[in-house]
Amino acid sequence: MNEDKKQPLPEAEKQDVKSPKPKFVKTEKTPVEPCDPEALIEVQHLTKSFGELTVLDDISEKIMQGEKVAVIGPSGSGKSTFLRCLNVLEDPTDGYVFFEGNNLCDLRVDINVQRRRMGMVFQQFNLFNNMNVLKNITLAPVHIGLQELKRAKRKNLGIKIGNLFRGKEKKKALVPIETSAKKIREEAKANAMRLLERIGLADKASVFPSTLSGGQRQRIAIVRALAMNPKVMLFDEPTSALDPEMVGEVLELIKELADEGMTMVIVTHEMGFAREVATRVMFMDGGKIVEQGPPSEIFGAPKNERLKDFLSKVL
Repeated sequence: MNEDKKQPLPEAEKQDVKSPKPKFVKTEKTPVEPCDPEALIEVQHLTKSFGELTVLDDISEKIMQGEKVAVIGPSGSGKSTFLRCLNVLEDPTDGYVFFEGNNLCDLRVDINVQRRRMGMVFQQFNLFNNMNVLKNITLAPVHIGLQELKRAKRKNLGIKIGNLFRGKEKKKALVPIETSAKKIREEAKANAMRLLERIGLADKASVFPSTLSGGQRQRIAIVRALAMNPKVMLFDEPTSALDPEMVGEVLELIKELADEGMTMVIVTHEMGFAREVATRVMFMDGGKIVEQGPPSEIFGAPKNERLKDFLSKVL
């Protein structure tokens, strides 16, 4: 008998062997109902856990076109995780995220295509330090434009080959191509310079991010997101890494975007800014949206005791 042959595990040891946990754990509660076609973003029973720690606990919420939603709350309440789940930078443990009716948790949905219309601004700028300001802003629009151009050319090539085997009446028309690689780069550069002119930093187009102040880098990070013409802007505490004297110039730019009608969700500790700019304020605590409403109600007449306690410490 071969003594090295593996023997079956005793029953007691079998119980200690854990099966791998699936990436997504969908339950019978999701989805509850079709998404609201009028909502720009909708989450249904959004839950996010890290091991035994539940950071988001069964959140269902809608964000409509044109809303300016400020998310406030103590550190560790799940604000940033909630924001990152909206464009699935964090995979939900359970629940669904819909953007313009598309289920971002469905593996058949191209998440990168959806993210093109969701601008994201982080705490730490996340600019490429090996590229100058202009290259940082034009990188994504040029890359996507060239991708779409190549896709159109490949499709036309397939049509041309197919037409060789089709009768005269069945030949398919080519996809019209009204641009070129040169035009894509020129338009991206012109748009970038227009945006830099808007924030007063056109003279910084050729410099590298490491030579700029924190406020300048954050404004360029916002412009980089705007260069993709997004439907919604997601701000994750955009002023938390800035010196106090630089906060104003960044908040002023965000306020301008809000005045122009941009839909936005802002995680922020700037209570005065949230009161002035937001159309709706969400207060999060313990992974839940505990209370929400217009700024006048949240800051002027809060109902939840935890919210009252939080505001007494930050106002």
